[in-house]
Amino acid sequence: MNNSLIIALDFANGNEVERFLKPFAGTELFLKVGMELFYQEGPAIIQLLKEQGHRIFLDLKLHDIPNTVKSAMKGLARLDCDLVNVHAAGGKEMMEAALEGLEAGTPAGVQRPKCIAVTQLTSTSEEQMNREQLIPVSLNESVLHYASLTKSAGLDGVVCSAWEAHSIREQIGPDFFTVTPGIRMEDDSVGDQKRVATPAFARITGVSSIVVGRSITRAVDPVKSYENWMKAWRGVLQ
Repeated sequence: MNNSLIIALDFANGNEVERFLKPFAGTELFLKVGMELFYQEGPAIIQLLKEQGHRIFLDLKLHDIPNTVKSAMKGLARLDCDLVNVHAAGGKEMMEAALEGLEAGTPAGVQRPKCIAVTQLTSTSEEQMNREQLIPVSLNESVLHYASLTKSAGLDGVVCSAWEAHSIREQIGPDFFTVTPGIRMEDDSVGDQKRVATPAFARITGVSSIVVGRSITRAVDPVKSYENWMKAWRGVLQ
C-alpha cells in the first residue's frame, strides 16, 4: 500500500474504463473506483478490474448510522477490494462498526480490506470549513483531530492533503496510512481542488500513497503520462 500511485477512474461508465485501460494491458495498476462509476456499474466493475489483476480502492466515503455502515461494509468486503473508506465525521462508533462489518464479511483465510477515513476533503478550504461546518479551529487542527479519532477507532489511515501529512506522521506514526488526492504537476490545472501539492512535495512530507485522476485519464497518451507520474512520485523527475 505504501508508495502507491492510485489512478482515479473518474469515468461515467464501464465502456470508458475499458477504453482507458486497453493500452495498459499486462500492467498491474492501483485503481480508484468512486461513486460516479460504482453507482452506474455496481459490483460488476470491481469484478472486471480484479479479473484483470488490478488493485482496487473503492472510494464510497460511507457516512451513516453505525449499524447501516456495518451492514454495508459487510457486503463490500465480499468484493475483494484492497482499500475502502468512510467519513471520519461519522464518529468513532461508526468507524468501529465499519471495521466490524469488514471483518464479518471477509471470507476466512483472506485479509480484510484496509479501511481509511476521510478527514477534510481536499476541495475544502479553511474558510469554508469555519463558515459552513461551523468548525472554529484551523483546518490542520481539524484534520489532526479526525486522524487521531480514526486511529483510536482502529482504522488503517486517513485521506488528507499533503499539507497535513507531515503533522499526522509526527503525531500518529509512520505506519498510519495517509492517502492524498489533489496532486498536481507544476503546470497542471488545479480544477475543483483547494489544497493541492506536487508529487515531490507529497513525497517529502511522507505521504503513503497519492491519487491522480485527470492528469492521467485525460492525457493524450495515458501510458506515457502514467510513467512520467511514477517517475515524479519516485523522485526520478524533479
